[in-house]
Amino acid sequence: MTALTVIIPVLNAAPYLARTLAALEGAPALVVDGGSKDGTIELARAQGAGVVSAPRGRGVQLGAGARQAASEWLLFLHADTVLEAGWRCEADTFMRCPDNLSRAAVFRFALDDPSPHARRLERMVARRNRAFALPYGDQGLLIHRTLYDALGGYRPLPIMEDVDIVRRLGRARLSNLTARAITSAERWRREGWRMRSARNLLCLALYFAAVPPRVIARVYGQ
Repeated sequence: MTALTVIIPVLNAAPYLARTLAALEGAPALVVDGGSKDGTIELARAQGAGVVSAPRGRGVQLGAGARQAASEWLLFLHADTVLEAGWRCEADTFMRCPDNLSRAAVFRFALDDPSPHARRLERMVARRNRAFALPYGDQGLLIHRTLYDALGGYRPLPIMEDVDIVRRLGRARLSNLTARAITSAERWRREGWRMRSARNLLCLALYFAAVPPRVIARVYGQ
């Protein structure tokens, strides 16, 4: 298998992290903690993941993880996202192709909820990706270190760091894998499917309107 490190930023992620790590099919994980107080670090170490600390903020944590990882390939993944069985085979196929040294890949968005609301949101995300080539971080990002460094890596943004890096990649350098990245729907269930989706859309609109990320983070609820 191709050398790969899965980089996972965490902050009080104990309810989700065990399932995420268990689904990595032997790929080494590096958990980047932003100050957890709920046993996240102990859980990660118990499952064999490496742990480093960084200032809180997903962009900062992702960048810190990339600097610590020793592998040529990097996979950035959210702590509440579980890759479905067989993902590693597809990822290895992508990584073995020399042409993909200058490309990155994302997984197919899915939610761990059986409701029609979840299926509707999955279809909306698929349409957004086809139309605008704008996957979010909950689809993961598989990228060779040379390309990552050439892009300048993740910027230390409090929010929208995922949109920022895929915009620098551009459509021509972005591939879509068929394996699903299955994200927890707990936030949508808690906040309401329409409310959560509307807030995400508003944050994206504010980003494209050049509103400072710190302001967008307040709108998002961070």
